[in-house]
Amino acid sequence: IAQHTRNISLSHLARPAFVAMRLCGVLRSALLVAAVHSRGASALLELLVPAAERPALLKAAAGLPKLALSEEELQWVHVLAEGWATPLEGFMTEAQYLQSTHYEHIIVDGVFIPMPVPIVKACTTAEKDLISGAAAIALTGPDGSIVATMEKPEVYQHMKEERAGRTFGITHGEHPYIKMIYESGDWLVGGKVKVLKEIKYNDGMDQYRLTPTQLKAKFKELDADAVFVFQLRNPVHNGHALLMQDTAQKLKEKGFKKPVLWLSPLGGWTKDDDVPLDTRMEQHRAIIKNGVFGDTPVVLAIFPSPMLYAGPTEVQWHAYARLNGGATHYIVGRDPAGMKHPGTNEDIYHMWHGQSMLKMSPGLQKMELLPFTFASYDTKAQKMAFLDPKRKDDFVSISGSKMRKMAREGQTPPDGFMDPEGWQILSKYYQNIEKKTEL
Repeated sequence: IAQHTRNISLSHLARPAFVAMRLCGVLRSALLVAAVHSRGASALLELLVPAAERPALLKAAAGLPKLALSEEELQWVHVLAEGWATPLEGFMTEAQYLQSTHYEHIIVDGVFIPMPVPIVKACTTAEKDLISGAAAIALTGPDGSIVATMEKPEVYQHMKEERAGRTFGITHGEHPYIKMIYESGDWLVGGKVKVLKEIKYNDGMDQYRLTPTQLKAKFKELDADAVFVFQLRNPVHNGHALLMQDTAQKLKEKGFKKPVLWLSPLGGWTKDDDVPLDTRMEQHRAIIKNGVFGDTPVVLAIFPSPMLYAGPTEVQWHAYARLNGGATHYIVGRDPAGMKHPGTNEDIYHMWHGQSMLKMSPGLQKMELLPFTFASYDTKAQKMAFLDPKRKDDFVSISGSKMRKMAREGQTPPDGFMDPEGWQILSKYYQNIEKKTEL
């Protein structure tokens, strides 16, 4: 295969070769999928060292050159420590970074494994000089304590605009995560990581931060034969609850005896105008207590990853990490992980491309995707319901912006829209914001 390489990205350059190899039988999809599953979804690679080994390693780490972790980077250490990003052994090296940004996979022993978002550690030029030639370095948390060590740190140039363009499809500096990229160091440092302490936040929610290993044990304890996961970063209304009940019923109709709902709120960094985790968790606990999901068992467990707002690219990460956590079914809806363009206020991503990408991903074939059926408010029945085309005029959509406006103004939504206790929690949050704005 002859290729002219000027002005052609690595992924575009490689694509004809992959197509040719597949046509010739060199790459077999079925074998690739089987290899991905055997490595990625069964054997978790946890980077937290056993408790007995930590004191000696912490003592040794005290004498190493130190790099501070940002809030977002500490959350990635949390992700790595618990095995969500299996088979990554630490922050990405340059080779892994290139594979992730151009292939949306990393290559391990010749096998392509889904890894669509870069998990990287930035550093400044001064920090680069500090660690130059070091056999190992210590990574410190916001309080200055040592969290982890990195072996044989590899420093490489942080191509910020390229990273933004490859990950998000845009390079606009006002996108909240891209802004963090542009403000971070000009270098990236990668290498194998040993995590020397459990990541705790002491915010009253640590008991909901279950590791993939703990989640699998919990699902086994519940005798779950299907685990359907609902990823969310917003409060839950009765339309969501209806979808969860309907999903459980359909799984039972397929022959599953004990489907379990894994309510999986994203617990890492989010943009400033998102509802914060503590408010969301308070709302989630209230609606679970009040039985909005019917008789379906619910496991409420926080996913520690930061939020990127990278649309179809990011939703693959969300699904793959949940596969590592024991999910068998994944609910995906419209414009997952999307947001408005900061320059045009239009949707950055096509509303259905995230769902389409998940369906085509060879690394997710072990997970069944479940369609997101949208519910609207039925004015006749005074509850959230799936649209009846015969009387579509009876249905109204209560948008997120309308919901937020009602909450800020202390209005009560129509009966049946949201669990009353859950609404009070949400309304209180927005009214407090309004008061702070007035001050």
